[in-house]
Amino acid sequence: MEPEEFDLLVVGGGKAGKSLAMDLAKSGQTVAMVERAMIGGTCINVACIPTKTIIHSGRVLETVRRAAEFGVAGSENPRMDINLLRHRKEDVVDTMVAGQEKLFTGSGMDFILGEAKFVAPKTVEVSLNDGGTRVLRGTDVVINLGTGPALPNIDGLAESNVQTSNTLLHLDELPASMVILGGGYIGCEFADLLNTIGVQVTVVQRAGQLLPREDADVAEALAKAFTDAGITLKLEASAEKIERADDGTVTVSLSTGETVTAEEVLVALGRRPVTDGIGLEGVGVQLSDKGMIQVDDRLHTSADGVWAAGDAAGSPQFTHASYDDYRILKANLAAAHGEGQPRSTVERLIPYTVFTTPELGRVGLTERQARDAGHEVRIARMPVSAIPRARTVGQLDGEWKAVLDRKTGKILGAALRGVDASEAIAVLQMAMIGGLDYIAVRDAVITHPTIAEGLNLLFTPAWLED
Repeated sequence: MEPEEFDLLVVGGGKAGKSLAMDLAKSGQTVAMVERAMIGGTCINVACIPTKTIIHSGRVLETVRRAAEFGVAGSENPRMDINLLRHRKEDVVDTMVAGQEKLFTGSGMDFILGEAKFVAPKTVEVSLNDGGTRVLRGTDVVINLGTGPALPNIDGLAESNVQTSNTLLHLDELPASMVILGGGYIGCEFADLLNTIGVQVTVVQRAGQLLPREDADVAEALAKAFTDAGITLKLEASAEKIERADDGTVTVSLSTGETVTAEEVLVALGRRPVTDGIGLEGVGVQLSDKGMIQVDDRLHTSADGVWAAGDAAGSPQFTHASYDDYRILKANLAAAHGEGQPRSTVERLIPYTVFTTPELGRVGLTERQARDAGHEVRIARMPVSAIPRARTVGQLDGEWKAVLDRKTGKILGAALRGVDASEAIAVLQMAMIGGLDYIAVRDAVITHPTIAEGLNLLFTPAWLED
């Protein structure tokens, strides 16, 4: 079968791939995009959008429980209805998926649902979901495959019908109790949410702290909030065996010699690239020992004319990072054809948020990273309760921490744990991109009362450590 020829072939419809495909198709190029199943990618279907939708529902429940504090009566005994919760989540997801499909077809690309496998350089054979086969070749090829939940080799795991971040979204009823394996970003978000909606939660974490990449003081504050809220933490422990009993309960045997029993187990022990079985090695695309696609700082692979983006290419596993991959790819594809200047992934500043309640917004270096890099560090640290807006909304939990270069006053990084931290962290990110020192942020005129106004306070002498 002779291949169908395209200017651009995109394998995998994640954020970077779909954005590039739509953009270049609209510009008049011939574009084909192959997606296995998730129209719009992981983010919309099983990650950012559905999880943050249900996390918000959990926050609404907590607010209703506290309604009397805000002068609202008649809200006694609120509870989470899982059927209504699932309907809300599915309505949000289905609406966005339908919108994505409309955008795909409207762009002029050839959008193909099926399983792609590389059979020759820059050429894939696609087993179509509705039957049949197509062979496609691109002058340029972009691989945007993403990742899926990792399932480590734990004795009994495969037979115990455990939950992952994907399957948990489809539960028909809430379990009374759950063991979460992993205290990283995904594990902490689900632990906080499930505890809020009435599930007894135990978190098993191999490291000595939650969120191992964060500074110890930041992780300890989150751990205290968790234990105060009734979440059980098993730190410096790992699962060695999982057994599901005839009554449906699951027992997890830990490396510490303890056992933990619950109705369900959620495995949140990282994610793996979905690069198996699509023939990349056979066409010269090198993979790491963990299956990640090897790319340079311009997102080009080891194969001529083949690029890669997103999680499976080793980019930070955030949708906003994948979207920046799209911008880099667009510039570099144009530069490869003699138009414009190339772009690089080097030194880009990528923030992120852990959507616990309250949120943890992060950007730049941690204190530990800054000291290891040789900076003479000064810390600004302030309780969220000092921010007037936090008092007006009744959300006083948390602490803001910024890492400064003592000699220059430049902001090296920040960890903002508190209400609307996901929004406030963007203000510091902009200051860092602009090269502002902390005094410029301190003296900026910021609307009162807002959460971002807390930055005026954070950098005053009262909160600057000597």
